[in-house]
Amino acid sequence: MAGFTHLFIPGPTNIPEQVRQAMNLPMEDMRAASFPDLTLPLFEDIKRVFKNETGRVFIYPSSGTGAWEASMTNVLSPGDKVLMSRFGQFSHLWVDMAERLGFDVDVIDCEWGTGVPLEIYAERLKADKAHLIKAVFCTQNETATGVTSDVAGCRAALDAANHPALLFVDGVSSIGSIDFRQEEWGVDCAVSGSQKGFMLPAGLGFLSVSKKALAASRLSTHRRCFFSFEDMIRANDAGYFPYTPATQLLRGLRASLDLIEEEGLDNIFARHHRLAEGVRKAVDAWGLKLCARAPKWHSDTVSAILVPEGIDSGDVVKRAYRAYQTSLGGGLNKVFGKVFRIGHLGWLNEVMVCASLSAAEMALLDCGVRLAPGSGVAAAIEHFRRTADVPVAKAA
Repeated sequence: MAGFTHLFIPGPTNIPEQVRQAMNLPMEDMRAASFPDLTLPLFEDIKRVFKNETGRVFIYPSSGTGAWEASMTNVLSPGDKVLMSRFGQFSHLWVDMAERLGFDVDVIDCEWGTGVPLEIYAERLKADKAHLIKAVFCTQNETATGVTSDVAGCRAALDAANHPALLFVDGVSSIGSIDFRQEEWGVDCAVSGSQKGFMLPAGLGFLSVSKKALAASRLSTHRRCFFSFEDMIRANDAGYFPYTPATQLLRGLRASLDLIEEEGLDNIFARHHRLAEGVRKAVDAWGLKLCARAPKWHSDTVSAILVPEGIDSGDVVKRAYRAYQTSLGGGLNKVFGKVFRIGHLGWLNEVMVCASLSAAEMALLDCGVRLAPGSGVAAAIEHFRRTADVPVAKAA
């Protein structure tokens, strides 16, 4: 088939050409004397993306799931009580991991389409006078349902209860795309991955930890080996790794961090919000609804769109791919067959978003959804023109 196959899933995301070219090089010696010239600045520059001023970051050859496991096994001990909430496939998987690793999980099940229940968190923390809860978990962006939660609100609940529990945040589909302030919000362990806002292939797990989490790791009795902080720190301090690193991905990371620095995080956050608003305008024009139950939950990196009764969202995704060479995200777990997802994060602009909406609109029509052809794309176009930095020319 002619032309590009378009990628609008919520990860892996589109890779900038500068990043692709940076990875297109011969293999290199990860023990060379010059290797720290690459790695030591990477550690510092990733800290700036997380806005971690006093802690440190770890780069694991894994997905974000590996960084999840690293955070728990290095900082907590078996049997520790943790407070978690479950409202989508990825928050569910995080709970599942905590249970399988032997923690005492107090899990709050929430309606899918909502996020972290701050009021219940606050109640549980105030009631925990003995401070048995050792960590509170927050999925900042639930990719399965297109829901963003309030990390600062979690910190406020901890502070209001004067509770010493650590704060863990899953930022895999948010950090680098949605506002995140580790130091200001008192986040102790923040997890992300290379394949989302960092605009890289999958394969690097990022874990940014506070001084408090580092201190807790020295008291943790959980077994760990591959993900050991101690092993990583000894090697990282000299610019190396305790095992073979993904050298080409690290070269790509250098290029992606340069692009992030060039655009500026605040500009990146504003761009993501503006593009997400264009998608939401389109959804309204189609007469459809988001899985996110209220505007306060709306995600600026992925929109999960409910299809009408009698329509299988899987058919919409298949039609978009087979007929229009466009990959959209399908529904997962409880929303399987009920939603399709448009990922709008990373290396993305207005025209790319309009392409995703055009393919989605044609697939919806082909699958029997009744909507006015062109309505969603038109609504997005009007939003993008109205909010453009360049003034719109006036007719004479």
